[in-house]
Amino acid sequence: MPPNWDDMKTFLAVARAETLSGAGSLLKADPATVGRRIARLESALGYVLFSKSQQGYVLTAQGQQLLPHAVRLEQTMLEANDDMRGKGRELSGQIRLGAPDGSANYLLPQVCAAIAAQNPELEIQIVALPRIFNLSKREADMALTVSQPTAGRLVVQKVTDYKLHLAASDSYLAQHPPITALDDLRNHAIVGYIPEMIYDRELDYLSGAAFERVALASNSASVQLNFIRQGGGVGVVHDFALPAVQGVSKVLESHFSLTRSFYLIRHEDDQRVARLTRFAQLLAEGVRQEVARLESRA
Repeated sequence: MPPNWDDMKTFLAVARAETLSGAGSLLKADPATVGRRIARLESALGYVLFSKSQQGYVLTAQGQQLLPHAVRLEQTMLEANDDMRGKGRELSGQIRLGAPDGSANYLLPQVCAAIAAQNPELEIQIVALPRIFNLSKREADMALTVSQPTAGRLVVQKVTDYKLHLAASDSYLAQHPPITALDDLRNHAIVGYIPEMIYDRELDYLSGAAFERVALASNSASVQLNFIRQGGGVGVVHDFALPAVQGVSKVLESHFSLTRSFYLIRHEDDQRVARLTRFAQLLAEGVRQEVARLESRA
């Protein structure tokens, strides 16, 4: 007997939550019912879809093979529901967006909150991780990235440019020698990325600079900004993040300025999914407007 939609929906919930209780919360069902549905699906297919570990329920090789098919089925069901409700409808269902933590903390919350306010049936998840997302494995429905991928069946849309500058807290600047030239930074503490954990070359801001030695480092742009805010030193900061913190100012603005770009990445198959296309349009426009607004205040 072929699997039914309820069982496939349960499979997706467990794959995403990685626990029966977490999946139960998503489905509004008790964990025992979730477990029975997974057992029924595995029996119908003749494969073990999950292995249980200390981390929870992990997809087996067969589960990984089933995942993209289940996602496509979910998208089809959501599209069918939308069509039945008529055109001009609100967005609904769950959309998961992957993003680097700088944009995930200081840019995307307000953009996604505005989209959600206009679409009450829509669930938006932002996964903030300092790495490249694998859309083929359906880690996210789409991703905002700082570089264009060179492999995979992906659709790439440039969203906008953004700027970065050196910055330091006002308290740090008041307690340390003046900074009037790049060479002055040799005598200052530098905040930046952990070199071996820079996952994208576009984030290698300090490579080749005379002041590239990093005294305070993190793989997180948000942690770096907090180092700077606490008076830890001088570092590269997104202009769009500066309005969110008080007491931090740009330094050497005319001497050091970087321009990077955001790209919206989607799986090629998702071009046919109207709800994802509509969300992508709203997201791209919102990001462009928000970057322009915040940079004008930086």
